[in-house]
Order: sequence, then C-alpha cells, then structure tokens
Amino acid sequence: MKPLRFLLKKEFLQIFRNKGMLPIIFVMPVIQLLLLSFAATYELKQVRFGLVDFDQSYASRKLVSKLQSTGYFKLESEGFTMEQALNHLDAGTIKMILQIPPDFDKKLNTGEASPVQILIDAVDGSTAGLIQSYTASIIADFNRERMSEVMIVSNAPRKATALKIIPVNWYNPDLDYITYMVPGILVVLVSMIGLFLSGMNVVREYEIGTIEQLNVAPLQKSHFMIGKLLPFWLIGMFDLCIGLALARFGFHIPFLGSLFTILVIAGIYLIVVQALGLFISTITHTQQQAMFIAWFIMVVFILMGGLFTPIESMPKWAQDLTLVNPVAYFIEIMRMVLLKGAGWKEVYKMVLILVTMGFGLMALSINRYKKTSA
Repeated sequence: MKPLRFLLKKEFLQIFRNKGMLPIIFVMPVIQLLLLSFAATYELKQVRFGLVDFDQSYASRKLVSKLQSTGYFKLESEGFTMEQALNHLDAGTIKMILQIPPDFDKKLNTGEASPVQILIDAVDGSTAGLIQSYTASIIADFNRERMSEVMIVSNAPRKATALKIIPVNWYNPDLDYITYMVPGILVVLVSMIGLFLSGMNVVREYEIGTIEQLNVAPLQKSHFMIGKLLPFWLIGMFDLCIGLALARFGFHIPFLGSLFTILVIAGIYLIVVQALGLFISTITHTQQQAMFIAWFIMVVFILMGGLFTPIESMPKWAQDLTLVNPVAYFIEIMRMVLLKGAGWKEVYKMVLILVTMGFGLMALSINRYKKTSA
C-alpha cells in the first residue's frame, strides 16, 4: 500500500500544479451543468404561426385569440394570401399556418361543416406532432365553448357543428425522425473531426519537440496556420461527402436542394471549426488540455445547436447564446437545403455570419501563435 500511497500523492500534486487543468476539472463541469440543465429541454414552449383569415369574423378572431391565450402560440405574421404565409414557412420564421376559410362564422351558425386548415413545418417530426396535438386540443376546447354559445342563443338543444381539422405536414410528411436527425448528426460528426484534430495540432508539435524546427524555418505565421488547417479541411470535406452519400442512399434522405450549395457552405463551416481548434491549440500546453477544452465546447455547441432540442424552446438568454454557435447555423442550413430545398436567398445571412466567424477566429489563431527562435 505504501507505493500506491506515494503514487496517489504524486498524481494529485501533478494535477494541482497544472494551473490550466484546474478550471477544466472544476469550473467547466459546473458551467456545463448550469447551461445545459436549462437549455436542453424537450418541452415545446412557443410556436410562431402565421394567420390567413379569409373570414374576418367574430368566430375567427375568437379562435385565434384562443390559440394565443394559451401562451404556446405567438402570431408572427398575418395576411390574406397563402403565398405570403408559405414564404414565411419556407424561410423558417414560422412553424405553422392557420388558414380560416370564407363564411367560417356563417357556416358554424347554420350547421354546415367548416374546415380549418393547419400547415405544419414537419422537418422536426416530434415538434410537429406536439404542435398538432396542442392545436387539436385548443380547437376541441373552442368547439365546446361554441356549442354552449349556440345552445344559449337558440334556446334549444341543438348540436353545434364541430370544426374539421385538415393537418398537412410539409417537408417531412411521414414525421420520420431519421429524416430530421441525419442532417444534424452529419454536422456534429464533421464538427468533431475538425475541432479535435486541429485542436491538438499545434500543441502536439510542442510535446514531441518539433516546434523549434518549425519556428526557425522561413515561414510566416499565416502560412504556418494555413498549412496546419488545409490537410484536415480536406479530410473533413471527404468525410462529409461519405456521410452525404450514406444519408442519400442508406437512409433515403431527400436532397431537395443543391448539393453544390451544401459543399460550398460546408467548406466555409469547416474553416470556422478548425480555426477554433487551432486557437485552442495555441492557448494550451498539452494535448490533454486541448482535448478537454475542445470536448467542453463541442458538448455545449451540440446540445445548444438545435440537434435534439428546438432552439425556440430554450429560454431567451440561451437563445441569445446560440447566436455565436456555428453548429446551430450549419444544422439549420443543412436541414433547410436538404429537406426544404432552400437556396442562397434563404441562407445567405447565416453564411455571412459563418464567414465572419471564420475570419475572426483565424485572425485570433494567427495572432496568438508566437513564433520564437530555437
């Protein structure tokens, strides 16, 4: 037991002497727990919807008010044409369209069937199912209230007409969870490869003692960083192509958008991820430290990137944090292009953000790397 005691003493001394490891061991797990406990929720808290009301009657206004009063539905857009509402659905600014037909109130009063159409963005099948369930429950409650009103006004035990719901699931008609998950998982796999490999790149040179030879070589810092980034960028693009092939022919994911668009944006995104990894590699002293920091960042990025949990369901402060999360942008782009057939018009703003991140992180990495002589 005595050798074991000395070994344990040595290990603890080594851990506490490494000032870079202490925050990783004690501070980062607390931050992760606090962030992800609040952000990683499967509860649907708010649904942005568009309204196309062709009736403009008391009954139609009451139905919309009934939806909004629950706190789950927020009226994001209102118009008189389905084309405008579908544009919002394509752009992802709303998750549902409520279409109320003409003579809605009149048909209810005369006992005729009055169908109400609900168009749901079903890229996320589980969320679409929740939206449909919530809407059906609210409309059923509206029916009960309407029945009571009709009986009171007519002063006779007449049966009120129930609304006929016609749900239409767009982009993922079968509510297939695989169709929703595979594009996001592809993003995660490419991100992990890019971040971990580049994160341990520069620091590995310090550990094996070859950094001095590189420092005395006639290379500028920018050339050194680009040389470190390019090989792993090619590996990441190759892995992405394999993943896309498996998604198309293995999981039968619909490729409604342009493959060229995906590859161009993926190239930009990989630069962002690998530039972040290079920055991590310049601020750490061992590969172990680099791996811990890269893993911490990746876990937060994944769980707050909309892969499992809709960003709209997170608290407002958590949604604000996703604005600096490149994984969230690329997951959204992948789903929009592959499943919705979106083009540059719909995704260019997110691409510009990724380009800005890439330039910023690359500049930080180059500036942080200190080229010293042997």
